[in-house]
Amino acid sequence: MSERIHATYWLETGDDPQRAADVIAGEQSSGTFVALPNETPELKARSGARVERLDTLGTSATPSLPGGMQASRYTQCALELSWPIENMGPSLPNLMSTIAGNLFELRQVSGLRLTGLTLPPSFVAAYPGPAFGIDGTRRLSGVEHGPLIGTIIKPSVGLSPEETAQQVRELVEGGIDFIKDDELQGDGPHCPFDQRVKAVMRVVNAHADRTGKKAMVAFNLTGDLDQMRRRHDLVLAEGGTCVMAVLNSVGLVGLHELRRHAQLPIHAHRAGWGYLSRSPALGWDYAPWQTIWRLAGADHLHVNGLRNKFSEPDDSVIAAARAVLAPVRPDTPMAAMPVFSSGQTGLQAADTFAALGRADLIHAAGGGIFGHPQGVKAGVEAMREAWVAAMEGVPLERHAQKHPSLRAALGFWK
Repeated sequence: MSERIHATYWLETGDDPQRAADVIAGEQSSGTFVALPNETPELKARSGARVERLDTLGTSATPSLPGGMQASRYTQCALELSWPIENMGPSLPNLMSTIAGNLFELRQVSGLRLTGLTLPPSFVAAYPGPAFGIDGTRRLSGVEHGPLIGTIIKPSVGLSPEETAQQVRELVEGGIDFIKDDELQGDGPHCPFDQRVKAVMRVVNAHADRTGKKAMVAFNLTGDLDQMRRRHDLVLAEGGTCVMAVLNSVGLVGLHELRRHAQLPIHAHRAGWGYLSRSPALGWDYAPWQTIWRLAGADHLHVNGLRNKFSEPDDSVIAAARAVLAPVRPDTPMAAMPVFSSGQTGLQAADTFAALGRADLIHAAGGGIFGHPQGVKAGVEAMREAWVAAMEGVPLERHAQKHPSLRAALGFWK
């Protein structure tokens, strides 16, 4: 029996729901807008998408999205479709076209969101997934337990390579575990990639030689394929332990080819996620989206952060982190590390740990570290002590009584 790919959707339609579901299934497999002579029952049985489930959830008098058919009532449904793997083979780009292609703009659709994805074993086996994930990240960073305490170079752009290196010097001397470029920092004339890497790694390597602790720095190598390969090789040659790519900018093929080439963990940034997700009536849930990028080779995946500066609610953030930590299939973990960022301080540590039940994550704080009144070193210490309190179940204020850097941080974090 053929293996099948299953995807679930939240669907809203002004049409008869079953007819709308059939139109979507046809559009994304063997059908078109008119019946064709060679669309035989045998071909449809072999290659057609199937409507596996269609459950009515509710109705409304107005459509969620403009441009569809006019109706007096719009019905919301839970829809599950499936496709034979033979339609596309184990190909992530073609999977994307199938599960998230032309279906969003069908006139029968007044709302559509991809909510789930289940892939058969042969598809998952065709992709290597993360090369390092949680275990490799811990090994390279030297952080065996607890989260990696991290930060982002700020301001995002405008610093020279030497100014960037000076900021890194303060961070590594403060005991930071992880540093990343901002997604806006690429290879501009004010801070060329090669000069930045060499300046930063001189600092990181010198500190590691003195202390034995080597901070992991994710250099943003986003670019075309040849650029990314060459930049990766420079980071590797300079002793770096991580590279970063912006997923929506490099695309599936870009990440997959980088994964094939890379000998370092790939820190995957999700810049642009809002345009895929912010409307509840259109786009993607994070769980199916991250599955595709994990298969393509992402070792770290951003999930936003609790009480963040953006519009995403806390329950969505935690659902995203749980998705990143969950196996791709029950028999295939492909573990990746969630990255919490965006307006983070030690105040989110306890709630983050309680919600996940584990500390296999990177907790990146920019202002929460750099803004500490006693300096960067105290900012790093305060973040680390906040996580010690969280994992030991000690109230933050009580723990702060014994740790001056944390006590001082509580005043400005709030």
